[in-house]
Amino acid sequence: MSAAHEQGHQTPTAKGSPATALMTPPPPSLPSLPGHPKVDLGERSAPPNATARPWSADPYTDALRTGRGPLYLRRSDGWLLPLEVERWCAEADAADREVLRRCEGAVLDVGCGPGRLVTALAAQGRRALGIDISEAAVAHTVRLGGQALFRSVFEPLPGEGRWDTALLIDGNVGIGGNPHALLRRMSQLLAPDGLLIAETVPVDVDERVQVHVADGRGASGTDFPWARLGTPALLRHARRAGWRPNGQWAAGGRSFLALRNRRTSSAAEPPNSTAVTSSQRDRNPSPDRPVADL
Repeated sequence: MSAAHEQGHQTPTAKGSPATALMTPPPPSLPSLPGHPKVDLGERSAPPNATARPWSADPYTDALRTGRGPLYLRRSDGWLLPLEVERWCAEADAADREVLRRCEGAVLDVGCGPGRLVTALAAQGRRALGIDISEAAVAHTVRLGGQALFRSVFEPLPGEGRWDTALLIDGNVGIGGNPHALLRRMSQLLAPDGLLIAETVPVDVDERVQVHVADGRGASGTDFPWARLGTPALLRHARRAGWRPNGQWAAGGRSFLALRNRRTSSAAEPPNSTAVTSSQRDRNPSPDRPVADL
């Protein structure tokens, strides 16, 4: 549940297919799939400004290390949202597998966390890349055999405008606390008519909050903006942004919505440089500057 930062823009190495990059240690090339040539992975580079990232420091890192909670998003008024660390660190469950069954082509998992979806796709021989702002999450994904990049969704990414499917699972539709900015960015990353699968709150809610990660025992991270969206709210935002509904379903007590990108490329549109995104949740040390000029 998060995504991260790295120096420089990784240029896609094959026109028409997303590139992947940035592992430690560098793994072999990703397998070729029809329509997606083989791509070699680049070398890891140290992230600049690597301080005060709410998903990179304790207690989130500690929870990933142990594979269990308790872990919460805590609002300033004391409201707590439990985070399902044990499920994130386990293998993909039946609800996850239904999401993976619906994925098409090359898959970008935004906020991949410890990597259960990326590694499940890799085990099926499918092309997938996770991005996350937590070094611990990226390292965990790589140890499991998945490909993961330490970078924020709002920073330059490999294969922009050519991903077939993008995932916003485990609450990641709340990234940055600005649904419009996030949907716009996802449209830039996906190919025309590409598929976005998002997990929504299983109630009708549309809210923006300031939260921090807490373990319920006194340890906490820095504040960052977040959003919580039910399916009706996400549909409203998506339609205004030019997305087309492509199905909705529930499984395992969780709710999901599939959306189709516009049929013409949005790559020529300027990025939303005024959106402050909190690391994909507040990786930007200054609240007055955008996370990245893409």
